[in-house]
Amino acid sequence: MRKEGPFGILVLNQISKAGLERLPAGRYVTGKDIAEPDAILVRSADLHGRDIPPSVTAIARAGAGTNNIPVAAMSARGIPVFTAPGGNANAVKELVLAGMLMAARNLGAAQRFVERLDPAQPQLEQAIEDGKKAFAGFELCNQTLGVIGLGKVGSLVADAAIKLGMNVLGFDPDITVDAAWSLPSQVQRASSVEDVLKNARLVSLHVPLVPATRHLVNASNLRLMRPDAVLLNFSREGVVDDAAVVAALAAHQLGGYVCDFPHAGLLGQERVVALPHLGASTREAEENCAVMVADQLRDFLEHGNIRNAVNFPQVSMGRESPWRVAIANANVPNMLGQISTAMAQAGLNIHNMVNKSRGEMAYTLVDVDSAVGEPVLAQIRAIEGVLSVRYLPAAP
Repeated sequence: MRKEGPFGILVLNQISKAGLERLPAGRYVTGKDIAEPDAILVRSADLHGRDIPPSVTAIARAGAGTNNIPVAAMSARGIPVFTAPGGNANAVKELVLAGMLMAARNLGAAQRFVERLDPAQPQLEQAIEDGKKAFAGFELCNQTLGVIGLGKVGSLVADAAIKLGMNVLGFDPDITVDAAWSLPSQVQRASSVEDVLKNARLVSLHVPLVPATRHLVNASNLRLMRPDAVLLNFSREGVVDDAAVVAALAAHQLGGYVCDFPHAGLLGQERVVALPHLGASTREAEENCAVMVADQLRDFLEHGNIRNAVNFPQVSMGRESPWRVAIANANVPNMLGQISTAMAQAGLNIHNMVNKSRGEMAYTLVDVDSAVGEPVLAQIRAIEGVLSVRYLPAAP
């Protein structure tokens, strides 16, 4: 069925104005009280357990992760989940560098020492000189940084570390071709996570939280690290076993831990710097992510194109006809044949078609030479394995 009226976008968090402005008012209505939204736009709002209305055709998160979104359930309904990979990468990179410097120069402990000084004491300058000896640190130049996960953020961190004069050892078994091209040539390749932990003075983690990466750093492999090494986690909380880190610090098997996730067990621990999830908390990052997902959402709603969906293949096709049908379906044999047959039986001539798959999901865009009636759309929806069908005639 053709979309009548403006698209409704349910906005569940404060989204940058720069992003919302990419959805023109005459074509879109945005707000937190949209009854039957066409799409949902979020940052941190938890959608697990929330009723997602049948009207929803897409979910967009103005960030990189999707832990707050039931992706598998959305895939089963043929709903793409869009993200903004790289939109906050520079912000996270800069925070990682700040964390490295805080650990190397003991800045957190030094600041707490200064805050405890009595400004009225007669020997203040002498107390400062005597106290500073406890906070002597080390320089980053010529140290080895291990980077586990060489996506956008990991590559930026590696590049910045090289420019600081550091040696960089990297590991990512699933590195993409694009990431490999963007990686500085000076990065040495590690053979495993254990290889990185054994050979780096500082180790920075940049991996998603999936079953395979939960407690990627744990009691077993923490023993491989140097007793003066520093572990940095600005990816996801569950990637590191916090209890194992606290135990390693107490046993002097680890020199320091810097993270963006202040778990209760870390609070008050010596040689721990825990920040309140500041990774993407810059105006620039929020704007970048909001603009990116708004553009992706608009391109999908109006033209069916898919960019940066975590559960769909990348599919983009320029308009060559005013009449377009977008179909999400299970990746099974003869699906295209059944779709083509249904259109042919309705007297529709296919002008252009693109079909791509990703795992169990497939997605097809079809441009035809004449208007598509509801009966043929219903016939396509009835094909076993078809998850969603959208009719996208060009706007008048």
